[in-house]
Amino acid sequence: MTGSSSSSVAGGTPHSDGLGSRAAALLVFGSSAAVLVVEIVALRLLAPYLGLTLETSTMVIGIALTAIAFGSWLGGRIADQVDPRRLLGPALGVSGAVVALTPAVLRTSAEWAPAVLLLIASLTILVPGALLSAVTPIVTKLRLTSLAETGTVVGRLSGVGTVGAIVGTVLTGFVLVSRLPVSGILIGLGVLLVAGSAVVEWRARGWSGTPALTLVVVAGGLATTVAPGGCDAETRYHCARIVADPDRDSGRTLVLDGLRHSYVDLDDPTFLEFEYVRAIAAVVDAAFPEGEPLAAHHVGGGGLTFPRYLAATRPGTRSLVSEIDSGVVRIDRDRLGLKSDAGIDVRVEDGRLGLRRLDTGSRDLVVGDAFGGVSVPWHLTTVEAMTDVRRVLKEDGLYVANLIDHGGLAFARAEVATLRETFEHVALVGEPADIGLHPTVTPQGGNLVVIASDRPVDPRATQRALNARQTSWKITTGDDLTSWTGDAQPLTDDYAPVDQLLQPHSPGSSG
Repeated sequence: MTGSSSSSVAGGTPHSDGLGSRAAALLVFGSSAAVLVVEIVALRLLAPYLGLTLETSTMVIGIALTAIAFGSWLGGRIADQVDPRRLLGPALGVSGAVVALTPAVLRTSAEWAPAVLLLIASLTILVPGALLSAVTPIVTKLRLTSLAETGTVVGRLSGVGTVGAIVGTVLTGFVLVSRLPVSGILIGLGVLLVAGSAVVEWRARGWSGTPALTLVVVAGGLATTVAPGGCDAETRYHCARIVADPDRDSGRTLVLDGLRHSYVDLDDPTFLEFEYVRAIAAVVDAAFPEGEPLAAHHVGGGGLTFPRYLAATRPGTRSLVSEIDSGVVRIDRDRLGLKSDAGIDVRVEDGRLGLRRLDTGSRDLVVGDAFGGVSVPWHLTTVEAMTDVRRVLKEDGLYVANLIDHGGLAFARAEVATLRETFEHVALVGEPADIGLHPTVTPQGGNLVVIASDRPVDPRATQRALNARQTSWKITTGDDLTSWTGDAQPLTDDYAPVDQLLQPHSPGSSG
């Protein structure tokens, strides 16, 4: 079979396919890759507004699969009724135009019409996903000239499409996102798709919408430059911004995906803006002699507020930080004044893997403050993860972790139950209503700080330190904490539904 052969399929009408096997493979490969690029980048576009949660990922994947299923069905059906050569140009061109407009449309909708964000997001994934998925059955129709070759043609194009999807996934996740802004990725993809449409149109001579779609792509690029929601830097995982404090000249807030993650005073590392950081400082200061240098490990870095505090208040402290996002580390150095001689060693690595690399009994202190969106990554919450934390701590070492939860605080209760499976002594610090000290007051939720150790936690010393930090937080331990935890089940690597247990709150601060 050749691209210029003319024959008939049984039950059909003779036609000239006008499409060589290489061109067919390229179209299927490229369109399948483009669908996955759109899917992955859509997750990053939505994260600042919906959070980077399991629910968000599931929604985007579900919409993309719906688009693939619908596009494959509709493309095949229409290809049986209309000359397939007339369909390829519009499918590629319109999808390219929508893709190029997506960054500006989504960010504008999120800022000005958040009520329709989910609808707009669904359409920006469904429309190009369906049109691009329709390319495979259309091309298959063009290549089928004999029933004797049906299996070969369908199997080959299906395989090519799968390989294209794999390449699109790997290329986006490992290369594009780390080197280009998401808006640039989508606009570039839109340009390629419209260019592909122009080539197909030139060969088919059956459609003339390319000039108009080219203008749409250009408009999409221009709109992206003025659309709200821009980032100072797009890292591998976040849309990052540095916001200056209007009331404090040296104050800077690190905002990741719309959430305030860290506050750093460039001139005074002992100034702690966020209440939960003051609570962690109080816990540590109550547990260790004043000024004593510590060997500390921090799971999650952000703006490195607490490692800076330890370096300033406990000279000689060595802090090792596991921060998964190299872009955030770069911001720490370039924008937030991190110096190489600060006694802070930052490793770009997953927090769980970072724990495994530490020697047994090597740390006085482990601080957990890692977040993906508004939740602690589930694999950092389990009995197995906490067992590794306990392993790296010295006999009198201390684990302190920042948690965020709202509503019924189901995740926070489960995490306390998890720590009680691992450590001999556990305490919880937070607003009195949130930790059960005012049972008649409805919990508001927010930040909580959990403390775990194999040595007793001194509640009186901790409370004095909390009061000295001008915080209204209280500490609860023993039977009161047992009552607060209730029948919450420990989290394990086999079962840790963190995203389902955690109740989100309106966008605000993770700190």
